[in-house]
Amino acid sequence: MTFKVGLTGGIASGKSAVTNLFQTLYAIDIIDADLIARELVKPGQAAYKEILGSFGEKALLPTGDLDRRYLRERIFANADQKELLESILHPRIRQQLLNDAEHSRSPYCILSIPLLVESNMLSLVDRVCVVDTAENTQLFRVQQRDNISASSAQAILDNQCSRQFRLAAADDIIDNNQSLNELQEQVEALHFRYLKLASV
Repeated sequence: MTFKVGLTGGIASGKSAVTNLFQTLYAIDIIDADLIARELVKPGQAAYKEILGSFGEKALLPTGDLDRRYLRERIFANADQKELLESILHPRIRQQLLNDAEHSRSPYCILSIPLLVESNMLSLVDRVCVVDTAENTQLFRVQQRDNISASSAQAILDNQCSRQFRLAAADDIIDNNQSLNELQEQVEALHFRYLKLASV
């Protein structure tokens, strides 16, 4: 059974930068919940059909793909809609994460799950690592990355669980307010810690 590290953090906290370091420096298998979710909602998939049945044709782009921006706006505006979408996706994501972890060939694997804490997926992992960064940094990155206004970026942050709530669930914290060199040093220290834990 592969030792599983659950990696999480708020939006634009630098989760991808951290997983890239684990993967490129140490060849650790990364299992990404966002990538799994994207596969699950491709046209023809069961989740795609269920989302279309629940949210209607307005949830489609002219290409036939799901309109992720439309869905995001719907779930931010309506808690019931958010719950509905999560009830369709989360059980499928959970199952795929476990399937992929079972086939991992590295000494331990990292499950990158943005909603690890708030979606009650903690039981999937052996250890929780939170990538933490200052809120003003998150706001700036989200605006730049998604080309959205400051108020839209703030709304996204406000819709996530609090930083304190996430940090309270952490076994390990990566401080991503520093330089890339310092980030690499933190990743290196955790890599050796996880190797030790995985060998027990």
